[in-house]
This record gives sequence, C-alpha cells and structure tokens, in this order.
Amino acid sequence: METTQSFAQLGVHSLLVDALQKEKIIEPTKIQQEAIPLILNNQDVVGQSETGSGKTLAYLLPIIQKIDLLKKENQALILTPTHELALQVQRQIQSLAEHLGGTVTSAAVIGNVNITRQIEKLKEKPHIIVGSAGRMLELIQKKKISSQTLKTIVLDEADRLLDEKNLPAVKSVLKTTLKDRQVLLFSATITPETVKQSADFLKEPAILRVKEKATVTPTIAHQYFLCEQRDKLELLRKLIRHLEPTRALIFINKSEEIEKTAERLKYHGLEAEAISGSADKAKRRQAMENFRNGKTNLLVASDLAARGLDIKNITHIFNLDLPEDPHLYLHRVGRTGRAGQSGIAISLATDHEKPLITKIENTLKISIPLHNLSHGKVFPSQQKEHDKHNVPKGHNEHHGHKEDREYKEPRHAKKSKA
Repeated sequence: METTQSFAQLGVHSLLVDALQKEKIIEPTKIQQEAIPLILNNQDVVGQSETGSGKTLAYLLPIIQKIDLLKKENQALILTPTHELALQVQRQIQSLAEHLGGTVTSAAVIGNVNITRQIEKLKEKPHIIVGSAGRMLELIQKKKISSQTLKTIVLDEADRLLDEKNLPAVKSVLKTTLKDRQVLLFSATITPETVKQSADFLKEPAILRVKEKATVTPTIAHQYFLCEQRDKLELLRKLIRHLEPTRALIFINKSEEIEKTAERLKYHGLEAEAISGSADKAKRRQAMENFRNGKTNLLVASDLAARGLDIKNITHIFNLDLPEDPHLYLHRVGRTGRAGQSGIAISLATDHEKPLITKIENTLKISIPLHNLSHGKVFPSQQKEHDKHNVPKGHNEHHGHKEDREYKEPRHAKKSKA
C-alpha cells in the first residue's frame, strides 16, 4: 500500500505548509509528491498528470520556496497558453504570498491589455512573472523583464505552448535566459512531439507520468434526466429555474455550440456567459470575471475551453452533452463539491446516451440515478408513477406556468400500444 508523504517530508518549508493549511490543503497529490523534491533540487522536470491533479502547486511551492527575498529581481517566469490560466496562477501565487506576509511578489502580463500599466508593475521587479509568451518576449525585448536573473522557467500546459502557433515565441523567450536556468514542463498530455520540441532546451529532465486514481468527491450528488435531443435546452432551462443554482457550469461537447447555447439561455431571461476559444480574449476575460464575481451565475463551456479552470463555490455542473470519456466526466464534476462543500452534477441524456451513463458509473464506481422533473419538483424516477396518480390532473405549482407541468420522457421510451 502506498504511503502519502506530507508536504514537510517533501522538503516544503513550514511557513508554506502553514499557508497551505489555511487554504485547506493538507495532503500532497501524487504529482506534487514526485515533482516537488526534484524541483527543489534544481532539476529540469517534465510532468504529466490529469487536469485537477494539483500541477500548479507542484511547481509553485518549490519556486516560492527558492525565491531569494533579499534580491529585488525577476527570478521565475511562468508561461501559459491562455489569459485565464495566467490569471488563475497569479491568484494562487497571491493567495499563498498573502499567508506569507506578502514577501513574495508577482505580476501577470498578458497580451491585448494595456502594456503601459504592465510596464509600471514591472518597475517594482516582481519575483515571479506569469503570462503569455508573446507579451513576455515583447517586454524582455523592451528590457522591462530582466531575463538574465531568471532562475526557473515553467511551461504550463506545455503541449499547447509547444504547438506551431506558440513555439517560436516560447523558444525566443528561452534563448534570452542563461543556460543554467531550470526549465519545468507540465501538462495533462505530454506527447512525443512535445518532448521532441523541448529537447534542445532541457537538461537531462526527469520525466514524470502520473496516473491519479479516478475518484469522485463524495460530497457530489449525481443525477441524470432522460429527454430527446431537441428538448435538452428546454429541460435545462426548467431545471435552472427550479434549482436556482448559485453558480453553475454548463458543459457541451461542440465548441461551435458554446456561444449559441449561452445566447439561447439569455433569450429566456437567464444570466449566462460563454467561454470559447473562438471568442476574443477581452470578451473571454470579461465573461470569466462576471461569473467569478457573481454578475452572472451560468457559464457555458467545452472541455477544452474550461481546461485549467478553477473557480470557487460552483454549486451545480450541468452536462448538456455527455462526454465519451468517463475521465472527462470526472474533471467536469470535480469543479463542484470542493473543500467539503456539497455539489450537484446533472446530466441530460437521450436514450442513445444511456450506455454512456452506465460506462461512467462502472469506470468511476459511482451511481447516477435517473430523476424526473414534475410540478416544480425534482425526484428519483421510481417515485414517478406514485406522484402521477397523486397529483390532481392539470394541477401545477410555481405560478401556474403551463411549461412547469411534468417533463415528458422521450416518446420512444414509452410503451407502444399493442
């Protein structure tokens, strides 16, 4: 049986251990256990582990620990492929720095944002800089970031940073740094192509491929509803109105449907935002901000668009489409029920998608019972017949809306007359 080492046993400083406890992080994940000692030992690391397995802290903790507080200079650079991920990493650094009395300083620099304000921030020589490779290169060339003092460079979501679009800027940034700097690559998928592209800037890296056991947080309740494909949005709308989620993520499989779905929900008076790769960056950032601060309570996304997304107090996850891969279901629902809070994961399935529900149940060893929505109430399906006979015909709760009557299961799911 594997024993979990504590953060202290991995070599993490007691002040950082205390800071983690304040964030309710007690035990290191598998990738953290493997990566932290190597990074503290200044080794180059290529780390692969699934989304939500704690990769950010796996590199942040040793980086923060190695910061020389006596030197007011740029010491670590974290490159990310998206603005959301950069801001998320920056928030995590700030949160830990706060518990450490604000001694470690950081800044986020991303494209499509006023460069003058970023230059102002960089005058203070923050220890850690997070951001996109293009903007980082621009600021190095303007001599606003001192790449010669950088000790560690991180490529977060390395597979995306080393694709055709980002590779030239990433390589140009690395070329400006000293040869003895440490380079760390982290991603959910490390392909042979990624390893090949990084070969000329890594020195004898430790390659870690960590498979976390697929476990679903026990504080999450799972439900699914049956309906026809064309009725999914209508059912989703009713569920949202009846359940009144504080903050909900709505997952769909096709990126091109994201904006359309959010628009349809808005048309029906619901506060919805969309995050898709095709939207311009300012729009994406605004959508994220509105969702984070509670201006909107619904966020529509695909698995790719939501990659690396970490927002607190999400109460509901809706799967408007079911993922083919049970592990994607795990990643989706893992965004609710955090830090001991309860969460609800609701999937809308057609008859054809029922085998996917079974596959998810068997792979993740969970139960996803069928539920129904009738007269403004959600209940497990075995109560359905009982309730049908006990509700007066035509009786309807919730302001007598006609649409609140029982949500019918697919026509082909009913018994045909002999």
